[in-house]
Amino acid sequence: MGEASLIFPAGEYRRRTAALQSEMARHGLDALLLTTPPDVFYVTGFLTRFWESPARPWFIVVPAKGDPVAVIPAIGAELMGRCWIDDIRTWDAPDPHDDGVSLLADTVASITPQRARIGLPMGLETHLRMPVADFARLQARLQPREFADGTAAIHRVREIKSEAEVEKIRAACAIADAAYERVPEFARPGVPLARVFREFQVALLQEGADWVSYVAGGAGPGGYGDVISPADDRPLTPGDILMLDTGAVRDGYFCDFDRNYAIGRAPDDARRAHAALYATTEVALDRLRPGMLACDAHRILTDALRAEGATPGGGRLGHGLGLTLTEWPSFTPKDTTVLREGMVLTLEPGVEIVPGRILVHEENIVLRANGPELLSRRAPSELPEIHE
Repeated sequence: MGEASLIFPAGEYRRRTAALQSEMARHGLDALLLTTPPDVFYVTGFLTRFWESPARPWFIVVPAKGDPVAVIPAIGAELMGRCWIDDIRTWDAPDPHDDGVSLLADTVASITPQRARIGLPMGLETHLRMPVADFARLQARLQPREFADGTAAIHRVREIKSEAEVEKIRAACAIADAAYERVPEFARPGVPLARVFREFQVALLQEGADWVSYVAGGAGPGGYGDVISPADDRPLTPGDILMLDTGAVRDGYFCDFDRNYAIGRAPDDARRAHAALYATTEVALDRLRPGMLACDAHRILTDALRAEGATPGGGRLGHGLGLTLTEWPSFTPKDTTVLREGMVLTLEPGVEIVPGRILVHEENIVLRANGPELLSRRAPSELPEIHE
C-alpha cells in the first residue's frame, strides 16, 4: 500500500524536499521555515481554503536532511495526516499567550545545531505569515541560531515545474478556455459589467474550477482604462471593448490569462491594437528560449510591439505562474532572473491606444528546451465581436 498523499503521489513531494535541501546546502542553511499557503502546500500537499482565516499561523520546517516537520494548529491535524509527512506537532490555537511559538522553537532546536542558520523567505514576493512580535520571540528563543534569507532556495526550486505540475496548470487553463467560449452567452449589449463578471465566475465553476480566486477586467469605448478595477453596473454598449481576466484554480494550481471581445462592430484602432498584440505574442512564442533573462523577454515584447506601430503599455509584460496567480520572475527591464526550462510563464503584452485607453493580451506557456509550449488555447487572431 502506498504512502498517504494528497494531489500528487508522495514521491513528488519527496523530490521537492530533496531539491529544497540541495539548494539549502548551497546557501549554507541548516533548516528552512515556511509559513505561507503556497509554500506549505508545495512541500506537503495540504490544500485548504481555511487559510482565509488569519487567526492561526501554520509552520513547516524543512531540515537539512530527512522529512519536513509540520507544526500546526490542532484543527489541521486530520487533514495534514492525509498528506505524506508523518511528523505532525500541534497546539490548541489560537492561543493569545503562546500561539505555537514554544512548540516551533523546540522543534527547530531539536533538528538543528546550536549555531544553525535557518532560512526564511525574505525577498520579493514573500511574506511572513505570523505576528511580528511572535517572530521576535522565536528569534530570542532560538539564539544563538540565526535567521537568514532563504528566498533563493525556495524560488529556484518552485520556479521549475514538474510535468505533474504542468498538467495541473494545463487543466486549469482548459477550464478557463471553456468558460471564455461561453462569454457571448452572457456578455451582450445592455448587460451590466458586474453581471458579466458574476456570470463568468459561474461559468468557470461549472467548467470545473475548484474556486475562482481572481476575476478582473474592464470595458469601455474602444478600450479600457485599467485591468484591476472591480466591475460596476454600467451596461455594455456597442463600441465597447470587454476584457475578462481570470485566475481560476484547480487542485491548487492557477491559470492566468485574459481575452478581449468587441461589443458590436470593433473600432478600427482597437482591431489594429489587437492585431499588434497577437503578432507580438507570436514573436515571443517563436524567440523565447531557456537561458534568456526576464528582461530579454520584456525587450522582445516591446520591440515587437513597436515594430507593429503600437505603443507598449507600462509595467511588466509577463510573469511566473503556478501555486499563486503571479510568481517570479517579472518581465520588466530590471529583472535579470534566468529563464529556465520547465518554467511556467505568462506572456502579457499591452498597448496604449490613446492616453487613458489600453488593450492587453495574455497567454500561459511552459518554457521547453526548444521554446514555449502554449498551455492556454491561443486567442483568435482577429478581435472577436459579440452582436445582439
